[in-house]
Amino acid sequence: MKYYLVAGEASGDLHGANLMKALKAEDANAEFRYFGGDKMQAQGGDLVKHYADMAFMGFTEVVLNLRTIFKNLRACKDDVLAYQPDVIILIDFPGFNLKIAEFAKFNNIKVCYYISPKVWAWNQKRVLKIKKIVDHLFCILPFEVDFYKTWGMKVDYVGNPLLDEIAVFKANTGFRIENKLSDKPIVALLPGSRKQEIDRLLPVMLGVTANFPEHQFVIAAAPTFGANYYQQFIGNKDVMLVFNQTYNLLHEAHAAVVASGTATLETALFNVPQVVVYKGGAISIAIARLLVKIRFISLVNLIVDRKIVTELIQEDCSVQKVTEELQQITSGTGRQQMLEDYKQLHELMGDAGASERTAKLIVSYIN
Repeated sequence: MKYYLVAGEASGDLHGANLMKALKAEDANAEFRYFGGDKMQAQGGDLVKHYADMAFMGFTEVVLNLRTIFKNLRACKDDVLAYQPDVIILIDFPGFNLKIAEFAKFNNIKVCYYISPKVWAWNQKRVLKIKKIVDHLFCILPFEVDFYKTWGMKVDYVGNPLLDEIAVFKANTGFRIENKLSDKPIVALLPGSRKQEIDRLLPVMLGVTANFPEHQFVIAAAPTFGANYYQQFIGNKDVMLVFNQTYNLLHEAHAAVVASGTATLETALFNVPQVVVYKGGAISIAIARLLVKIRFISLVNLIVDRKIVTELIQEDCSVQKVTEELQQITSGTGRQQMLEDYKQLHELMGDAGASERTAKLIVSYIN
């Protein structure tokens, strides 16, 4: 079969690569063409466009880059038509991918959507459109099945691909020595992978370091930026950087301060107590507060449907408040409670094998 995949972010590239590997196990003659990244490219096939040229964050940035976005959409549509795949597999990235789904459906190309759009967060009526343009939807968050059911849509819960990544992770026993880290307990800083996130969050994260002399702080750096970029924030602070070693860092971490996003779930799955932080542009946040209809922003709290981790958003994301919360989970009473609460999260998430389950379903649906 000929498979066309569209991933527009680093996480989509990772999940796309794992899905491609699983599809090859199900379909020995699988052919791939895709919008994605280096990890997908390592699985073979033809990379049409790299996600680095596609990911724009927030309402304001999207508006400022509309010309590029429309150009990418046109290029994708033209390429899909030229390739004539047996199925198009869309991975998250809903602003772009729902438009591609509509186009593919109009041109009688079967549409599978892996990692469903987060329509439960705002404008839930988009489900009605998804029902029309997506043939098969694969969800990775347990509560999504019931959500879509209330709208009369049957979906497949395949488990979460992060569980797959963690299941195959082998800890580097020499991590501390190789990165010149001491025996002090580690506080991991995960400021995100986008420049806007890092610019806004890292100064706050670094501002708390002086209040924890008994800990060492280590930044999980995004591979798209060099050490010099991070050094401008670090200055003369005794803070270390690690690249492409986030799981090893979480494996060793005593606690963490984490930008809202997938990393909050990864941190919890590694059983690391955390403080979740987020800061956006003033206009983007104002619009989001009008539109978004969810109680929480972190996946951890959303999945268990109650507050497990503290979320410090916008004006609450300050050095003082992050310090107070971090004290609670490094040595305070909140630490043991959070570790206990994580057990419920693990139960709800289920087992590894999302990529394999999704691949089997896709092959069965298109044959």
